[in-house]
Amino acid sequence: MNPRKKWLVLPSLTLLSSLLTGCGTGLGAWNSGPHLVVGMSDDVLAVDPASGYDPGSWLLFNNVFQSLLTFPNGGTEPEPDAAQKCFFTDTRARTYQCTLKDGLKFSNGDPLTAEDVKFSFERVLRINDPAGPAVLLQSLDRVDTPDDRTVVFRLRASDATFPSKIASGAGSIVDHRVYDPDGLRKEATAVGSGPYKLDSFDKQKAVFSVNPNYKGLAETKNSGVTLRFFHGNQTALKESVVEGAVDVAYRGLNVQDIADIDEQIGKKDLDVVEGTSAEVQHLVFNMKDPIAGNLGVRKAIAYLLDREALIKQVYHGTAIPLYSLIPAGIGGHHTAFLDRYGFLPSKKEAAAALRAEGIEGKVKLTLWSTPSRYGPATDQELSTIADQLNASGLFRADVRSLPFDQYEKAVAAGRFGVFVKGWVPDYPDADNFTSPFFGKGNVLENNYSNRTITTTLLPRTAAETNRAATTQDFERLQDIVAEQLPVLPVWQGKQYAVVRDDVRGYEYCLDPSTIFRFWELYKA
Repeated sequence: MNPRKKWLVLPSLTLLSSLLTGCGTGLGAWNSGPHLVVGMSDDVLAVDPASGYDPGSWLLFNNVFQSLLTFPNGGTEPEPDAAQKCFFTDTRARTYQCTLKDGLKFSNGDPLTAEDVKFSFERVLRINDPAGPAVLLQSLDRVDTPDDRTVVFRLRASDATFPSKIASGAGSIVDHRVYDPDGLRKEATAVGSGPYKLDSFDKQKAVFSVNPNYKGLAETKNSGVTLRFFHGNQTALKESVVEGAVDVAYRGLNVQDIADIDEQIGKKDLDVVEGTSAEVQHLVFNMKDPIAGNLGVRKAIAYLLDREALIKQVYHGTAIPLYSLIPAGIGGHHTAFLDRYGFLPSKKEAAAALRAEGIEGKVKLTLWSTPSRYGPATDQELSTIADQLNASGLFRADVRSLPFDQYEKAVAAGRFGVFVKGWVPDYPDADNFTSPFFGKGNVLENNYSNRTITTTLLPRTAAETNRAATTQDFERLQDIVAEQLPVLPVWQGKQYAVVRDDVRGYEYCLDPSTIFRFWELYKA
């Protein structure tokens, strides 16, 4: 193992949160450190928060726009940012109230008041852009503003995760004097109250400078950032960081790129940095499929899947085995699938599961993949799983792959028996790894429903403002899913960045919140 490769070890979340509670000097702490260049292969699809719902756009939002709440470094519990304080006023998690800090301003000098907060949330819901975050705010009924500094959110149903949702990119506050209440902003410009101003934006790059009007938790440690876009060209991104054209390569380096760069450390002034991630990937089973709909088949797959070998062979250690619906680092993590199906693959148990359902002979099965959405290694991953199944002598499995648009239509039409689903959370709470999959209108579209989950466990966890108190319910939910097997967790990802060796602060950019904090970066 290369001694210069860095693994991030952050303080405990409780300690880190307590250390940061008193922070927030904002502009008073920034210095005129060097300008940095960050590269990524993702595109930024929107600069208007009512539209963007992709990793690139939210990276921009998190640095340019301010939310009432934000996730502190290394933490998964939201803390006040534009707000001075926020709290539920009732025990049912139906009314949420925030008091704004005094003297907030947008980057153009306009005052930020409760009117702007109300406008921002109502605008997202009114525009309801298909590529936007309105789906996260469906529990919101109305917003009241009794005075310039008070905002009251009235919810349609209990939603204890509402603070996490408004701490995400969906809670970005815009200037009501500048933004159209009924339409998306056509100019590639932005007016926010976050740590940075967006100075320019085009197909090649976005340029950010420090916002002197910012008043919040962030303490900027540089004079600005240029974000270069590589539009999926991973080779160009790799070459740019190796040759020093960018200081930090964030999203888009594939497994082989990381391995190649790791080998060059010592020859080049580079560090490969590994951080935690809440990205997960599952196998999904169509419960109405004539083959995958059979519980014995699903159990046999669960008994035969060798996650350790898969990750070693395909991902070269850039992911970890996942035996839980809720990833490690998120409250509610519970290894229900390890407890039920074991750590080592078992042909004996798999064969017994098939026999119990009266299945004889090899099971013919197709695994469906889409690398255009879930990464270039996805086809190889599914092929490796098929090989594992076939090596048991119990399956005759193959793999087919489609572009993402065709893949999604086929999933919705119920054409696939077994398919892959990747998930990057909107906010770091167990709810975001369960409700979208097993609640009303679930995104898996695999014909699975369980009344205990939908009528008891999810509503009860949604009403519990003490998120630590939801652990038992989320564990029970995962035990039910592990038994019925509508999905099978495969791996949890890691976040990587490649940095020039004079760059510092990256350890606060790679955590489960998925917030890449420009303000933490600086040069030694």
